Amino acid sequence: MAVANAEVEVLIVGGGPVGLTARALLERWGVRVLLVEKHAELSPFPRSRLVNVRSMEICRQLGLADRIAAKAFAPEYGRVRFRDTLHDRDFATAAMVGVDAPVPESPVIGVVTSQDRLEPTLLAAADTEVRFGVELVGLAEEAESVVALLADRRRDERTRVRARYVIAADGARSTVRPLLGIDTEGPGVLGGFTTVVFDADLDRWCAHQPAGVYFTPHGSFAPLYPEGGWAWFGATPEHTTDADWPDVVARALGPGADVEAQVLRVQHWVMNAFVAERFLHGRILLAGDAAHALPIIGGLGMNTGLADVHNLCWKLAGVLRGWAEPNLLETYERERRPVALRTLSQAVANTELMVHVLTRRRDQLATGEWTSSEIELPWSERFFAQLGLVLGFTYHSAAVLTGNSTPSELCDGDTDYVPTAEPGHRMPHFWLAPGRSTLDALGAWFTLLTPDPTHWAQHTDARWPLRVETLPKEHADLCGIHPQGALLIRPDGHIGARWQDRPSTDGTLHQALASITCSAPS
Repeated sequence: MAVANAEVEVLIVGGGPVGLTARALLERWGVRVLLVEKHAELSPFPRSRLVNVRSMEICRQLGLADRIAAKAFAPEYGRVRFRDTLHDRDFATAAMVGVDAPVPESPVIGVVTSQDRLEPTLLAAADTEVRFGVELVGLAEEAESVVALLADRRRDERTRVRARYVIAADGARSTVRPLLGIDTEGPGVLGGFTTVVFDADLDRWCAHQPAGVYFTPHGSFAPLYPEGGWAWFGATPEHTTDADWPDVVARALGPGADVEAQVLRVQHWVMNAFVAERFLHGRILLAGDAAHALPIIGGLGMNTGLADVHNLCWKLAGVLRGWAEPNLLETYERERRPVALRTLSQAVANTELMVHVLTRRRDQLATGEWTSSEIELPWSERFFAQLGLVLGFTYHSAAVLTGNSTPSELCDGDTDYVPTAEPGHRMPHFWLAPGRSTLDALGAWFTLLTPDPTHWAQHTDARWPLRVETLPKEHADLCGIHPQGALLIRPDGHIGARWQDRPSTDGTLHQALASITCSAPS
């Protein structure tokens, strides 16, 4: 078996949404990337179905938001419904805030779509090399690089790739994580589940009350594409080898449905709930489900992974391009692991809530209390309004200069989101001009937003990618600055530093950039 050699700056292991997004983000800096995916093609299964508002902001930055939205469901599908069977009326429902309608806190809206619709768009977003059907089988760390052994089993070929860094985005059943000896914490395996993709005419029960998912005691139903197609998912039956899947779907639909399901695909999977004890091992970094596997209720898993690589890739690019020091990468774990732990807690709570609602309803039906059209909901109307979790988390690390302020923690209950321009937080959305948000001023560079651009532009430093943008004076108070103040925003959209007034020394901006990138001031 021949072994070829290759060299890249970053090797990405895993061709799901997280790995593909990392590839697109790194290409903005011209980073030489190789992405390998052990499966022969993109996943044909719907899998993750929600692109939340923060992820759509990232996609807007990559120029992909309109394309993703064009293939997604209309906003009215941004809702969950609980029913006894799919052809019964709702006994409970809740909106997905930031998905069911626009919110003033963002220039975009989240969408309900299917992962098999999302991945081709992400794949087309970059030109760097992708190899399908290629599996990582070995890793060796050296002083200045990582050597990965890759196996292409179809061609019976092996390739030894030397990379400066490796991003492991290879899922909850990661190959890389156990190779590194990284353990996990959390509940672990929550159970085995099956997804059945099928065609059937269910419009008479759902078209007038659309939803992204319908929860029933017999499993959950989800519309797959605006033009048609459905998925059922539930606990894996005991005997799957000879299972009659059309009959499984028919029984889940309930008596009286009289629907024949044309089954197209069946997938068995495990619902995991854990966070890796470390996200960083030398030059290897975990992202997405490899770093944190989240229960699917609430649609938080994939979106948390996209935020991971949005945080990570500018730091990698800075190190590779020389305007950041390698120890900046330590802030990736420092910033993202607390978010993963808090998000895991929310996802587990969402799952427990769903089980509680369905169990309570089954008890009602068993005792004859079903005459009531609704049950007393165990959540407030804003339980699923997770904007505080999605937009409101703050970073604490060496890559954030807090000055005299103390950044607030995650919002209580992670429901309400209060925009703030405190260091560590995502830059709030304001309109700079018609159709142009403050978020549109951000990109593969640091952004200095200030009502006084003439003064601040005199103190920029070519060592770092930096653009100075005018902040309209009417937004200055909302950002906590005076007319001569400024916000320094990192490439991931989080505020790295804030000056309420014009600094007393000319080297303030230089020192801030050096500190945020863990560089020695020159």
